[in-house]
Amino acid sequence: MTRTIAPRLRTLMLLFLAATGALLAGAGPASAHAALTGSSPGQGVVVQKAPTRVSLTFSEKVATNDDSLRVLDPGGKPVQTGRPANVSGTTYAVRLRNGLAHGTYTVTYQVVSADSHPVSGAYTFSIGAPSQTVVPSDGPTVGGGVVGELYAIGRYASYAGFILLAGGAAFVLACWQRGAHVRALQRLVVGGWLTLTAATLSLLLLRGSYTTSGKLADVFDLGLLGQVPQTRAGTALVSRLLLLAAAALFIAVLFGAHTRREEDAGKRDLTLGLSLGGMAVAVGLATSWAMAEHASVGLQPGIAMPVDVVHLLAVAAWLGGLAGLLVALYRAPAETPVEAAAVRRFSRMAFGSVLALIATGIYQSWRQLGSWSALTGTRYGQLLLIKIGLVALLVGIASASRRWTAQLVDTATPTGTRAERAQQEHASSVAAGHDSQRPAEDGEATRITRSGDSTGAQAASVDDGRSNGDGDSRRAAQLARQRAAVDAARQKRLRDADPIRFGLRRSVLAEAGVAIVLLAITTALTQTEPGRTEQEVKAATSSAVSASADAPDALALKLPFDTGGADGKGVVSVVLDPARPGENEMHLYVQRPNGQAFDVPEVKISLRCEAKEIGPLRVTPDHISTGHWSASGVQIPMAGDWKIAVTVRTSDIDQTTVSKNAQIG
Repeated sequence: MTRTIAPRLRTLMLLFLAATGALLAGAGPASAHAALTGSSPGQGVVVQKAPTRVSLTFSEKVATNDDSLRVLDPGGKPVQTGRPANVSGTTYAVRLRNGLAHGTYTVTYQVVSADSHPVSGAYTFSIGAPSQTVVPSDGPTVGGGVVGELYAIGRYASYAGFILLAGGAAFVLACWQRGAHVRALQRLVVGGWLTLTAATLSLLLLRGSYTTSGKLADVFDLGLLGQVPQTRAGTALVSRLLLLAAAALFIAVLFGAHTRREEDAGKRDLTLGLSLGGMAVAVGLATSWAMAEHASVGLQPGIAMPVDVVHLLAVAAWLGGLAGLLVALYRAPAETPVEAAAVRRFSRMAFGSVLALIATGIYQSWRQLGSWSALTGTRYGQLLLIKIGLVALLVGIASASRRWTAQLVDTATPTGTRAERAQQEHASSVAAGHDSQRPAEDGEATRITRSGDSTGAQAASVDDGRSNGDGDSRRAAQLARQRAAVDAARQKRLRDADPIRFGLRRSVLAEAGVAIVLLAITTALTQTEPGRTEQEVKAATSSAVSASADAPDALALKLPFDTGGADGKGVVSVVLDPARPGENEMHLYVQRPNGQAFDVPEVKISLRCEAKEIGPLRVTPDHISTGHWSASGVQIPMAGDWKIAVTVRTSDIDQTTVSKNAQIG
């Protein structure tokens, strides 16, 4: 039996690790859930008079500290005074020193969004005229690096632990109370509790560094750790730990006093109390996510949070109950098989969970996306489409399981299935004290070992030792292992005696495989920028490009490119101001097809007037911020039709040159 089950369990584990790894590899260092939607001064603008303050507007409220908003002069020295302040709504500002010199200034921000995710970024503006500037050196990124990866793993583990804990306990109480005696089911529920507890403690420990420096060494900084409980996310994690203490008491009673009590009115009362108490704990645990995630911010939080709790409970009941059923079908002892009635009760529970998931999922999708275009044009929408496809696949497999369940009920007799009758016959034989059973077992063991078990010779010597009265402890241990193997083979034979149960196990195993990937996708959605927010980021980036292009007499060109390599498609926007003979200022923006700004290893610009055979005049722009390059003092000698060519390199070998003619002067 062990040899048959272990490969399936290993396959499920590898599937889970592969799905987790793929999602982690595809995620950015920090999935920002608050977007910078506006700033004053704006990105890339040139102001003639030094501003008295810099203000940033986000898509939602954020948490700040003394270093959340910094302004650096062209030499990289901070020029802000005081700490950032919330001036109105979602706008935060910091005051600047008087008498700032001309040049390009860098604004950096590092805040925590209301849904607990760290957000960081930078942009530049200039006073008087653009200049060279010192951009902060690269280091550990807030929300990224090793700390970010560990935090993401902790989030995955916490969701998985909750599903196994809540769903496994629900399966035992609502579907198969006899399963409380099964050691494998006990280990499943206790394992879920241990996983969730360990993940919660890890998240508390990592939280301070995750939202500030991103350095692994700061994980054990007591100062940062002391600040965590004062935040919304920290409060949620501490509340979760307290609820897990109550969950430990629930588990102890479920697998202790409840299991030992005989079937009577007292046990029914205890079952009702456990059901109500367990539901209260499960709701509290689910609320600890809702109060610090997407549901707590944005549109209609008063409705979204209860909906999120129901959604998470439905996921736990379905997927966690599925895990419990899988364990019951594969690991329950032959003398305690899962009954057809228990499978039928789980089928009803799963069906109700699916209905709840559909209803709450539709609301959550509308709330997080806001438009049909976001369904295909944002990462959140694309992940949601994958999740919908997996749910549809899972429902299809579940319908096959329901058909197996119906057959199991239809073929059941008062004396049970063939496997159950065989178990009853075996139990009766043992109770009658049939010693002739032992030789049969030994003979069966010999047949098993002859088919490939290398311990066959040892088993024969054990039999000889027993007949000669040899009390050697080593041989006694070998005999015990041999009998255990015989018992395991018998249990497997009894399980496989009923083809309907065998088909049901295979169907549920397929469900579990899809459910593992679905869990990974669902967890990734909680770490992904909502579609509404991502579209606001696109709008903000487009506004920055438009602000430069709308300057008097400015020339704006958009050139699509495709280098042919990975992440090689996009649009490069060139803004030339004032687009007249003489000195000009040039801005260049690189965006993905969905409008999101991104960096490429290199961009080159050249200008050529073919009619006058002038050029090419080569321009080397300076990298200012993500997806933004700038060059000042670009000299254009005369008016005319100029060909502006941009070379974009996206990797060591992938590059392309795109061009467009424009009238200058």
